[in-house]
Amino acid sequence: MQTRFRPDRQLSARMGVTMFLLGLLYVAFIAVLVVLIKSVVVVVLLAVGLLAAQWWFSDRIALYGMQARVVTPEQAPRLHAIVDRLCATADMPKPRVAVADTDLPNAFATGRSSKRAVLCVTTGLSRRLETGELEGVLAHELSHVAHRDVVVMTVASFLGVVAGLVARFAFYSTLFGDGRRDGRDGDGGQLFLMILLVMAVSAAVYAISFLLIRALSRYRELAADRAGAMLTGRPSALASALTKISGDIGRIPTRDLRSAQAFNAFFFLPLVGKGLTLASLLATHPPLQKRLDQLATLSNQL
Repeated sequence: MQTRFRPDRQLSARMGVTMFLLGLLYVAFIAVLVVLIKSVVVVVLLAVGLLAAQWWFSDRIALYGMQARVVTPEQAPRLHAIVDRLCATADMPKPRVAVADTDLPNAFATGRSSKRAVLCVTTGLSRRLETGELEGVLAHELSHVAHRDVVVMTVASFLGVVAGLVARFAFYSTLFGDGRRDGRDGDGGQLFLMILLVMAVSAAVYAISFLLIRALSRYRELAADRAGAMLTGRPSALASALTKISGDIGRIPTRDLRSAQAFNAFFFLPLVGKGLTLASLLATHPPLQKRLDQLATLSNQL
């Protein structure tokens, strides 16, 4: 999709390398499962079925999970007016606009293609931000659509989903399946060993894919900040939105954040606590200060 968003070769290179490594990991994972499970049909059906479901229904799943609804220009004139201006400036198709009725101040973009793209904004975000700040956030999200990294992250996360499900299936098999047999006939011990191997391989694949996706996700957020700020020409407005949202999120009770933490990879700002922790090192988003420093540099350049 050709737009006026500046091409980000570093982002494209990182997405390409990540997808290549995940592809190799996926091929090795499937090969190991075929050897261990000894059923090519089962493995292929599992992989194809899950990939198809995630590919075709990713936008619906995201909207359903956030209890969001697609809105018309009459229902949300302010949001549609901003998106119209930004899409005209960027020379890109207008995505569907959705609203999630929650006090969490955030936004995300999802969809497998530009035609299926959805831009979702929470009511908490719209209420808190001024028009210029909201424009910066939406420009950030539109850059995700323009650079196709929503599609890349959806496909990239597929391997981790498959590995996690296989590991869980193998674990439950050891508890309730034939893996509990004492091996008197010689087959029980072999089956139990095979299940343990499947669990170990699946856990390793999940861990590696998790690290690769998190590294890519943090960089794509910095790239979206750059692209969005350059499109609007107002890095300070985006920085103001970041600061305002992070302060508001910090005052929302933790139990209210947990219900939406599964969508951190899609959000404009992650729902995490303050301080440098292991969780922040493996986070989907870069540190707030790093994003603000980049925007300050862009503002000076402009």
